[in-house]
Amino acid sequence: MTKRAFKAESKKLLDMVINSIYSKREVFLRELISNASDAIDKIYYRALTDDQLTFNQSDYYIKIDPNKDNRTLKVIDTGIGMTKEELESNLGTIAKSGSFQFKNENEIKDGYDIIGQFGVGFYAAFMVADHVTVISKALDGEEAYKWESEGSDGYTIEPADKDEVGTEIILKIKENTEDENYDEYLEEYRLKQIVKKYSDFIRYPIKMDVTESKIKEGSEDEYEDVIEEQTVNSMVPIWKKNKSELTDEDYENFYTEKHYGYDKPLKHIHINVDGTVRYNAILYIPESAPFNYYTKEYEKGLELYSNGVLIMDRSADLLPDHFSFVKGMVDSEDLSLNISREMLQHDRQLKVIAKNINKKIKNQLLSILRDDREKYEKFYESFGQQLKFGVYSDYGTNKEVLQDLLLFHSSKEKKLVTLEEYVSRMPEDQKYIYYATGDSNERIEKLPQTEIVAEKGYEILYFTDEIDEFAIKMLMKYNDKEFKSVSSGDLGIEEEENKEAKEQEEENKDLFAAMKEALSDKVQDVKASKRLKSHPVCLTAEGEISIEMEKVINAMPDNQQIQADKVLEINVNHDVFQSLKNAYENDKEKLNLYTNLLYNQALLIEGLPVSDPVEFTNDICKVMVP
Repeated sequence: MTKRAFKAESKKLLDMVINSIYSKREVFLRELISNASDAIDKIYYRALTDDQLTFNQSDYYIKIDPNKDNRTLKVIDTGIGMTKEELESNLGTIAKSGSFQFKNENEIKDGYDIIGQFGVGFYAAFMVADHVTVISKALDGEEAYKWESEGSDGYTIEPADKDEVGTEIILKIKENTEDENYDEYLEEYRLKQIVKKYSDFIRYPIKMDVTESKIKEGSEDEYEDVIEEQTVNSMVPIWKKNKSELTDEDYENFYTEKHYGYDKPLKHIHINVDGTVRYNAILYIPESAPFNYYTKEYEKGLELYSNGVLIMDRSADLLPDHFSFVKGMVDSEDLSLNISREMLQHDRQLKVIAKNINKKIKNQLLSILRDDREKYEKFYESFGQQLKFGVYSDYGTNKEVLQDLLLFHSSKEKKLVTLEEYVSRMPEDQKYIYYATGDSNERIEKLPQTEIVAEKGYEILYFTDEIDEFAIKMLMKYNDKEFKSVSSGDLGIEEEENKEAKEQEEENKDLFAAMKEALSDKVQDVKASKRLKSHPVCLTAEGEISIEMEKVINAMPDNQQIQADKVLEINVNHDVFQSLKNAYENDKEKLNLYTNLLYNQALLIEGLPVSDPVEFTNDICKVMVP
């Protein structure tokens, strides 16, 4: 028997297959099962044009048979088989795909599609085996043949004994090494696990002899191990079934089976698209966030299948970051896979799918918001922050998608409201959408800066998440209404008080100048307030950086410290102002004392730290002691 050499620079290519192309050794079984499925598909296609051949799907299957004693693993199929010439052509030339050639020569229809494309999947067997035997009898052949190889040094082909049409692949599993445990590929539970992960939805039964513990016949409590042949794959995927056949329970069971989460999904989206790019998808909006969702450890992405075969555990490209909480899967026949079937050669098809998925998720969330407000608010409690991150990221390019999904607490409604609801209630004379920032709704309600806006009867949105103001800066406006912080320099409210403040500022400009000098570079300016009613003092900010943004940015690790351009505003109608005027006229040292006290008081109201607490407490004592 003469050993034949592989063609096509086989040694180098085979080394690549074994060591470089596949990221996980376990995928060898996925490849062999996919090839077996293709072999059965070929009989199906032959039956479409051959009146002498009938195709009864129940007659066809794939069998996995491990043998620990011999260290062998068999993958058996009842497919079309290979002649001697096909064994030499398909297995003797690495990267020649019989399935790919068959696909090009036949019109594939009726929902079937040949999986194999590149002709390297078979050689993944050498990742776990040091000797591979293939015994095959072709549908058109009278004699069976055996192909054997130990790797890149070549192969042999000789006649063999096999009565049934089909192919039997026998892997001699490698011995364990320090780095690799090859024994696992002989373990019943591990093989079932791999089948379930990658090949659960192969359309033909994948059978195994499974050991079950059962009550011994004639006994009530004595158990024995019984070996039974079982089908270990589901075959028909849920996403290929008609939606009318499925119940909410079916979708929830699939969510649990796929370990998408330990919660109950809030909603599911079942998509079937038969357009330029054909795909099916089942997406889930979870009820609650995983414990690591807002950490670097969390990995987003949907399971990606090609013809029911798992290609990627998490395809991140299918989901935008703002919808990274969505779980589920996508199955498409139109993906351009690379040689390992683990990655995509180019992403045109994926971009089309991802764009459609993005739109479907948005529409589903809007539907929940409209039809079941309580359920949406529960979702928003877990994932609202992510939606706001989405508005902020990518320079606001996602704002059109996300702005109608945002909720904020409101001064009028005392509950979460949408931007659309806010704008619909705005009085005709209101120019801006007003907001205030703080650690909690309760603290915001007490802010001095809110007084004049509230007095005008204008609604105020409460921003309590650190990301809120950053997101709004990117959003800029909603329905042509700009956002305006109650702490900004110009509130756009024309009031008689504004005129009075300007008069007082001009009249007392020397006093305000002296106060600014006392505070040195701590503030940009000291001036009469147009917004305060009952409070004596507050801080506002000029420029793009607000006081709240300063707090957030400076709290970040390894971040360069920034400072908002603060303005100390004084209520000229408050009794404190008269004390300031008296001190300015009679006691400059007392003026400095009052100025520092008011500044520190304003800092505390804003939730900012007092730079010198000891000095602050001493100043309070000085005021208390005559």
